Amino acid sequence: MSIESKRREALVYHAKPTPGKIKVVPTKKYASQRDLSLAYSPGVAEPCLEIEKDKANAYRYTAKGNLVAVISNGTAVLGLGDIGPEASKPVMEGKGLLFKIFADIDVFDIEVDTKDVDAFIETVKNIAPTFGGINLEDIKAPEAFEIERRLKEELDIPVMHDDQHGTAIISAAALLNALELADKNIEEVKIVVSGAGAAAVSCTRLYKAFGAKDENIVMTDSKGVIRKDRDNLSKEKAEFATDRDLETLEDALKDADVFIGLSMANLVSPEMLNSMAANPIVFAMANPDPEIDYNLAIDTREDIIMATGRSDNPNQVNNVLGFPFIFRGALDVRATAINEEMKMAAVKALAELAKEPVPEQVNIAYGETRLNFGREYIIPKPFDPRLIAKVPPAVAKAAMESGVATEPITDWEKYEDELLERMGNDNKLVRLLLNRAKTDPKKVVFAEADHLDVLKAAQTVNEEGIAHPILLGRRDVILELMKELDFDAEGIVIIDPKSDEEAEHKNYYAKKYWENHKRKGITLYDAQRLLRERNYFAAMMVNEGDADAVVTGYSRSYATVVKPMLDLVGLAKGAARIATMNAMITSKGPLFISDTSINIDPDAKELAKIAQMTARTVEMFGVKPVMAMVSYANFGSSKHPNSKKVRDAVAYLHRYHPNLVVDGELQLDFALNREMRKKKFPFSKLNGQKVNTLVFPNLDSANSNYKLLKELNNSESIGPIMMGMRKPVHILQLGASVDEIINIVAVAVIDAQQKEKRERDYMMMSKEL
Repeated sequence: MSIESKRREALVYHAKPTPGKIKVVPTKKYASQRDLSLAYSPGVAEPCLEIEKDKANAYRYTAKGNLVAVISNGTAVLGLGDIGPEASKPVMEGKGLLFKIFADIDVFDIEVDTKDVDAFIETVKNIAPTFGGINLEDIKAPEAFEIERRLKEELDIPVMHDDQHGTAIISAAALLNALELADKNIEEVKIVVSGAGAAAVSCTRLYKAFGAKDENIVMTDSKGVIRKDRDNLSKEKAEFATDRDLETLEDALKDADVFIGLSMANLVSPEMLNSMAANPIVFAMANPDPEIDYNLAIDTREDIIMATGRSDNPNQVNNVLGFPFIFRGALDVRATAINEEMKMAAVKALAELAKEPVPEQVNIAYGETRLNFGREYIIPKPFDPRLIAKVPPAVAKAAMESGVATEPITDWEKYEDELLERMGNDNKLVRLLLNRAKTDPKKVVFAEADHLDVLKAAQTVNEEGIAHPILLGRRDVILELMKELDFDAEGIVIIDPKSDEEAEHKNYYAKKYWENHKRKGITLYDAQRLLRERNYFAAMMVNEGDADAVVTGYSRSYATVVKPMLDLVGLAKGAARIATMNAMITSKGPLFISDTSINIDPDAKELAKIAQMTARTVEMFGVKPVMAMVSYANFGSSKHPNSKKVRDAVAYLHRYHPNLVVDGELQLDFALNREMRKKKFPFSKLNGQKVNTLVFPNLDSANSNYKLLKELNNSESIGPIMMGMRKPVHILQLGASVDEIINIVAVAVIDAQQKEKRERDYMMMSKEL
């Protein structure tokens, strides 16, 4: 994609369908006149009077306790500089989005039109009663130091300038672990800091809090080493000035143990890296390009422990590991500040988390066999679901111990459960899915590539490295659409099954098809005719190993597309049938629903088999399936055959697959409401667990429920995901959106990855035998 196309895509993303990235939604009922009279006049007077008596009641009766202001004057926007308050608003909205999806914190972004320190501080103080916390953002140094210092002194709510402290907290956690691996002591190591802005100063101060010594620290800026004999040093630079006889970064790095880069790309050469001490720790955190390229650095020094700010390298120092969870802990104990003790607690929690066994969900997300604490894993990954339950409690405890918490937590187990419940509110499952596909992209046939939305999806997966698309359809139409989309055709395979140019392929595939079906009423002429049809051609490509997966169904009915796939590709070994599952991204977390597209009215044993396939597919997402077999009745309350079928399927699963967490028959509300289920059915195997998988008794109920959820609740749907096929074949719903196609392509890639792995494992086992 050209620079202009990327620019246009970014602008469209921010402009449509609704301008911006965040909005306000009601949290209370408002349907009736009674609701409105409680929400506003006259009912609203009662909480107003209670707050007048005691301002702390604002936390009880308003959203203050979960509301953070992201405030900037736009004077130091990352990578853009001083662009002004209005131009900084998209960045502040983006920060608000991260607060919400990582820690369920609501945000109002505030852009202040002043560069005057006093005026800025006065503005923030005047609006502070609205908020439970203040996140300062993208304010240039040295003003940022003064603004944060004074606001912390003059306000009784948490205030943090994330540009200063976010990188400090994350890099400090990484540094503690890197020093442990290098067998070095923080009180003895020589540290060189490249950069003297807000982040560099905050990082160095925090390292000192953990034991780093002034005499071992050298800081550099654009003029070289910051020395005590230099004139006109700012207060912050003077704090880290050295009297050592050093002039340049090159001088400073000789025999240094640690390099902290918060400056500019490509400042460090291989020669400078080689001059460092044994087991050098190099955190090159300039964005988007580090002070030394990651691959160059590890090729230069085998003993290096390296971190950058980039997601495509190990050990990413990413602020999103810190600020959402720090504010979450501070808000939950109603802290009056974010102090050094709370920041240090966050550092220790992150460092400790990196040493704990990594959940399979995280391994899956990053395409790792097994992440382990070591040189390439010194800090947790942003997708780690344990962050929400690890960092906020540590911050909250530190707030309580340091005396700034006004609402202490007493039941920590309950608090952890509440934190985990909060994390059902975003679509991180999609991010995990796409990230995992990118680890090993596969060749995916787009059987209807001459449709604009299908081609848009193909363009995205190609540019994002999710898959290698093979485009089937009318070549002239595809090329014209590619031109319209600015989709570079170089290296992209385009095939027109009806074209004479594909005669060799068609004849080869037709002969193969005929050989396998000649005793099933198919003649060679029939095979040749069918291979002009794109779904037959695509299926044969996968069968013959010319592609890894097929995605089709955008413009044709489901039944029409399923037939050639079943006919040519067939069932997986050991599979008695196929079925489909949809993953619904809901406000309460992912919900997996089966069977949404294939089996009209399965019997009890067939239903049990569908549940087994569903469980395996849910595990593919890195989620442990907790399954409810849904019915209109609860645990034998009806003797009707429709209810008995579900009951018999559950009995079969309990008997032959006791390790599956499954129960039923259950009505839908009892399946999804833990409290109702526990109270009414204390014997259920599902008690104490959140159901994430629903298996419906027939196609009517499953299909209707997933589509109802999708349309009424605006839930994103991934699927239908085909289960039980010999090769990765995935069929879209008619008229699927671009995002839905992209998600199914990611599923197809992961399906191909898993099938390839199983085949490889089988071959290895066979050799051993």
